[in-house]
Amino acid sequence: MSLLASMLENQMDRRVMDKTGLEGFFDFQLEWALDLNAKASDDSAPSVFTAVQEQLGLRLESTKAPVEVIVIDRAEKPSEN
Repeated sequence: MSLLASMLENQMDRRVMDKTGLEGFFDFQLEWALDLNAKASDDSAPSVFTAVQEQLGLRLESTKAPVEVIVIDRAEKPSEN
């Protein structure tokens, strides 16, 4: 599931955390519309949120959680040796 979370993170440009507790490898095919703002219709693919819920039985939900960040206080050019 962590690999799925990582793949979704790349597609959605958002942080995706795996809170399923599921381990191991799974074989599945997930199909969704590439446009995150597209609304599902009869002839188009579903949004990634709908696809994950309907095809995998999982739910993507927006929450706030702590994340690791790197803070750079100052940067200087290296001195010549």
